[in-house]
Amino acid sequence: MYDAYILCGTPRTGSTLLCGLLASTQAAGDPDSFYSRRFMPAWAEEWGLPSPDSMAERDYDITYLAAAIEVGKGGTAIFGLRLMRENLDDLSAILDRIHPGLPSDAARFERAFGKTLYIHLSRENKLAQAVSLVKAQQTGLWHIAPDGSELERLAPPQDPVYDFERIRQELAELESHDTAWNTWFAAQGITPVRIGYERLSADPAAALVRLCEALGIAAPHIADVKPGVAKLSDETSLEWMRRYRADLAAVARS
Repeated sequence: MYDAYILCGTPRTGSTLLCGLLASTQAAGDPDSFYSRRFMPAWAEEWGLPSPDSMAERDYDITYLAAAIEVGKGGTAIFGLRLMRENLDDLSAILDRIHPGLPSDAARFERAFGKTLYIHLSRENKLAQAVSLVKAQQTGLWHIAPDGSELERLAPPQDPVYDFERIRQELAELESHDTAWNTWFAAQGITPVRIGYERLSADPAAALVRLCEALGIAAPHIADVKPGVAKLSDETSLEWMRRYRADLAAVARS
């Protein structure tokens, strides 16, 4: 039985879908991006934490960690955390301040969260991932429900505009971060459970059952698993991918 799990991913790998599925079991915590630089101030405000300026840095780190663990457990015995590679070093530094002198990130995480299962979320089609990310950034719409209603919007609506260089930059960064996760797992002596976006999106229930088994908790009946997030990929996404491949080939010929 694990005390915690960390969803180790990069953007647009199905982490929001998987967070919702795990929370729906009511036995596997309520995971979210509690250590995302972008959202930490909002989390702290929502939890009613004191201002970071009102206390010593380590004391604030300890207070924030305790609140995150409580919320991430969601009334269960297991803490869930979603962690993008870009936030890994920040979290490690925070935990090093709280628990100084430990020899590795894995040791710091275990001291903070207990026995931890690591789940690596990745996407085989990195171009589709990059296109999805650029579209979300441009349109402001990150997730929709199965009925088509908006679940998460981070900016006012805008029409998406094809941008070869931006897609190429995001593609390179996504590939780099995915490689960095694998390098980190090897350095830490961690063998993660690997979940691919393609299989997750095709059969969410099977992925959830697999993770419940890995965590040592009862898996829900397949028929009871109801994904709360729908795909945003559309004809625009496919057209951008076609244009990108054509433009990349043109660049290679020039």
